[in-house]
Amino acid sequence: MDCPGIRDSYDVVVAGAGPAGTSAARFCAQEGLSTLCIEEHGTIGHPVQCAGLLSAAAFRECGVSDRCVIQTVRGARIVSSLGGSFSFDAGVVKAYVVDRGVLDREMALHAAREGVDYLLKTCATGFSGGEVETVGPSGKRHFRCRVLIAADGPRSRFSRIFGLERAKYFMGGRQVDCAHQVDPGLVEIHPDAAPDFFGWVIPAGKGYARIGLCSRTDVRSRFERFISPVRGPVISEVTGTIPLGPMPLTYARSVLFIGDAAGLAKPTSGGGVYTGIRSARHAAVVAAAAIRAGDFSRGSMARYQEAWKADFGRELALGLRFLSVRSHLGPADIGQICRVMDDPGVVSTIIREGDMDRPARVLVSLLRQRKMARLYGVFIRALAADIMNRE
Repeated sequence: MDCPGIRDSYDVVVAGAGPAGTSAARFCAQEGLSTLCIEEHGTIGHPVQCAGLLSAAAFRECGVSDRCVIQTVRGARIVSSLGGSFSFDAGVVKAYVVDRGVLDREMALHAAREGVDYLLKTCATGFSGGEVETVGPSGKRHFRCRVLIAADGPRSRFSRIFGLERAKYFMGGRQVDCAHQVDPGLVEIHPDAAPDFFGWVIPAGKGYARIGLCSRTDVRSRFERFISPVRGPVISEVTGTIPLGPMPLTYARSVLFIGDAAGLAKPTSGGGVYTGIRSARHAAVVAAAAIRAGDFSRGSMARYQEAWKADFGRELALGLRFLSVRSHLGPADIGQICRVMDDPGVVSTIIREGDMDRPARVLVSLLRQRKMARLYGVFIRALAADIMNRE
């Protein structure tokens, strides 16, 4: 049975109702475009495939109330497996731990109030001749549209349909919510838990924590070792995939790829909400311009890639290089980094200039500090190993 109010033709169809897709739909509606958002699951916000830690900037981009907030975070603690650590506490809110189900649904309600139509339990399976093919409870259906925005996640069906080169890396992740006492204001980062990424312990309300890990390989065994000291009961478990490294082309004729579907997650943290919503903003502007001009060529769509690259492309490129070099840092290197960075001057710089979404500035400032010269040898060896590995 068809949902009431759903038409056969729209200016824009958005595939995927996560934060990026819902934001794209809302921004398109605000541009005056008729918009349909299609979601394959029956409930927006589920299943959860995210750590639920949003920077303050990402939370602002979501445009939601604080009803989804479980915990606020002021800083972080970096922990070496060899016993060393360093921490910083900014004294002000730097990030929010959220219930993604609540957040996603509130974002969808805001979009619906702007005029976006939603079609749930429906999978977008193809796009040809200006029509999106879907399969849902009422069988196959086609929707005409002038622009398709693909927000269908890291395993994007549409990137395969159009034969586009995918993200550079895919990280697998596992996370549990469990009873575990941690500092309620600090996120713990454990680099040695996964040599090519890291593990985390996120405060998730009084007496609870979200403990997780991402890696390219051996995710299950590494996660089990990481979680083994924790004795509290587990109340939920999630798995997910993080794409790192943008697709070389994030557009095709009449099609724009945003968020995880385009590989726009941040290589330094794996977070995709901030970049996803930023890319959605640019996609809506380009879609509206294309519709008004009646130009849906690849050249017209290419303006979208130019826009997101100008916004945060440099951060993604630097983050990807940092990630590659980081994979050559062993436990002894991480321990030395923790010891050197456990310094009032270093901590002050991180608090003053740190930005979860745009970390390049603080990295450059840190490398200019005299004390950090003690780590140049560590970084040069890792960089040399990375260069050799590329060859």
